[in-house]
Amino acid sequence: MSDILRELLCVSEKAANIARACRQQEALFQLLIEEKKEEEKNKKFAVDFKTLADVLVQEVIKQNMENKVRKVTAKFPGLEKHIFGEESNEFTNDLGEKITLRLCSTEEETAELLSKVLNGNKVASEALARVVHQDVAFTDPTLDSTEISVPQDILGIWVDPIESHVAHRLECSGTVRTHCSLVLLSSSDPPAGTQVGSTDSTYQYIKGSADIKSNQGIFPCGLQCVTILIGVYDIQTGVPLMGVINQPFVSRDPNTLRWKGQCYWGLSYMGTNMHSLQLTISRRSGSEIHAGNTGSEAAFSPSFSAVISTSEKETIKAALSRVCGDRIFGAAGAGYKSLCVVQGLVDIYIFSEDTTFKWDSCAAHAILRAMGGGIVDLKECLERNPETGLDLPQLVYHVENEGAAGVDRWANKGGLIAYRSRKQLETFLSLLVQNLASAETQT
Repeated sequence: MSDILRELLCVSEKAANIARACRQQEALFQLLIEEKKEEEKNKKFAVDFKTLADVLVQEVIKQNMENKVRKVTAKFPGLEKHIFGEESNEFTNDLGEKITLRLCSTEEETAELLSKVLNGNKVASEALARVVHQDVAFTDPTLDSTEISVPQDILGIWVDPIESHVAHRLECSGTVRTHCSLVLLSSSDPPAGTQVGSTDSTYQYIKGSADIKSNQGIFPCGLQCVTILIGVYDIQTGVPLMGVINQPFVSRDPNTLRWKGQCYWGLSYMGTNMHSLQLTISRRSGSEIHAGNTGSEAAFSPSFSAVISTSEKETIKAALSRVCGDRIFGAAGAGYKSLCVVQGLVDIYIFSEDTTFKWDSCAAHAILRAMGGGIVDLKECLERNPETGLDLPQLVYHVENEGAAGVDRWANKGGLIAYRSRKQLETFLSLLVQNLASAETQT
């Protein structure tokens, strides 16, 4: 399993390189936007956008994983047939030509195909093809020294190539639960206020500023909110096993204006829990998470911090203000908000709507499990009686929502809470329930 995780880390870094290359040249970037077709739009948006970077990232991930899978086809025959790409890879150029984008066997052939998409822009096409075909190496001393064996035929993979708010047709409901599969989709949470798409992560990628200032380390919007998410889960139980979150735009060199990124990973399987970072301090006053003790026994302050969507329900916001005081932060992108919990910038990410999806949460969930935390169903938590001793309702990733159609089959219908410490979560939920009840009584 560690071999697969290493492969996914390499793939995520190649994806990040593509995202950075596309965003680096403004003239190129203006060519990347195409409006989604009506049937592909997310219900929360009047307009959705597909970017060439999204499709390139998706195709790179597919090809890399197909090549990896072919090495084990003797053991698992037919496995490569269950790798799926749901991002539409069709573009229409200025001449009205419909072009199906794919990765060719050589850099030159890919550049020629990209040139058709980019209306004959050979310089841009060659630059993109060079990045797409470039080999990427990823090393991590902790991971490199670990060998964990897991049957590959129990693995499913949810991928969000550049986390965005785009609904997709999902036609692989049967195979995703019966074979090792790769499902590539894009989604996030709804926009802030009344600005359509303003906090969507793909919107941040397309229009996001590089000069947004953080609030105690948390960026409300901008390129820093862009993430590439890869989550691996057990198709028999739905439990997340491995997660990769790549943040392509973390810091920018003031001289070259080139971006550097950061990659986070976690692995949780059969009692083995590993992750790429040790949380040493939560960046808020009065709370400390000690390195090497990031699980349920971690020390914590009775006051909490949370990151939310700015479109969160007013009742939730009101209750949170009583629990967290002024330590409530708004941010763009479900993947980025989950990453804020992973990084220890906040204790909780809470979202009450049903517009995040399995590909939004699986990667972070796996990393948080490795840290002793998790992601739970908010609605079930609020209805749960803690005195019954029932376990927390963790999200699972192998079962679609009964009676739902299209993309909603894989929505996190009850909302979610991401957390690092179970003890913290139990206390937080107790306070939240009390304050929600108080708010309902007052209204």
